Amino acid sequence: MTRILRIAGAQMGANQKSDSRRQILDRMIALLEDAAGKGAKLVVFPELPFTTFFPRWLFTDQAELDSYFETELPGPNTQALFDKAKALGVGMYIGYAELTPQGRRYNTAVTTGPDGGILGKYRKIHLPGTVEPRVGDRFQQLEKRYFEYGDMGFPAFRGPDAWGRPVLGMLICNDRRWPEGWRVYGLQGVELMLIGYNSAAYDPMGGTTESAELRTFHSTLAVQANAYMNATWAVSVAKAGNEDGSGLIGGSVIVDPNGVVQAEAKSLGDEVIVADVDFDACRQGKEKMFNFAAHRRPQWYRAIIDQVGAVPPP
Repeated sequence: MTRILRIAGAQMGANQKSDSRRQILDRMIALLEDAAGKGAKLVVFPELPFTTFFPRWLFTDQAELDSYFETELPGPNTQALFDKAKALGVGMYIGYAELTPQGRRYNTAVTTGPDGGILGKYRKIHLPGTVEPRVGDRFQQLEKRYFEYGDMGFPAFRGPDAWGRPVLGMLICNDRRWPEGWRVYGLQGVELMLIGYNSAAYDPMGGTTESAELRTFHSTLAVQANAYMNATWAVSVAKAGNEDGSGLIGGSVIVDPNGVVQAEAKSLGDEVIVADVDFDACRQGKEKMFNFAAHRRPQWYRAIIDQVGAVPPP
């Protein structure tokens, strides 16, 4: 059984408020077809790809806010993409704003298999930003206002036989910066981490010390370091460019288990990157440097789960 899988990152350029759902979906279908034409069997889309990144806006009209959420997936606004993926025999990682039948709201992603069935689901845990808008700022980061913290933990899952049955994990945007989630997946033997993001090309909390270049560097650094420390492949995919006057970084990458970038986006627009992922390449790290069973000492790690904020020594 081969354990080499061709994977694509489907970076997206900006979605404007004025873009129709169909316009955006047609672009996504074009990216999917481009990736499949390059031989990819799994395509990774960004966080919240179906709309503009709406948490940058304060909405006072509930109906307008609800228009950014999906009550079912696939649903009327997304079915054509899922139908195309199934027809092509291609799996997808795809983010969306989830509104449950119980009225709960999450920043969510699913991964589908080549038959169109859902293999795994994840709800974003590390929500950035604030609940209340910052007075005087044109753009906000209101994920804490519009979403609840994810309630599913970090559930790894198996890919299908056609992919070599790899162990897969999912993160969303800010999650990629927090090593705790990566390590929980690492302890489940993760071989491929799937990540979508929408990251501002400026300090989204109103500061002035972070440039687009620095934020792109940090985005790539986080994926490289954590892929290496958990001996896993990682695909991290952006929605990029200028959305209604608000910049988003690009920097989509495919990283190997040594932390080496194997493919990288060159633009801030719609772009497909591809790499052949050999899951057996994870064995070197998992069996030697990061052989957890041999080297971890969890009795000394209590502070990681007992504390939230830092507590300096007296």
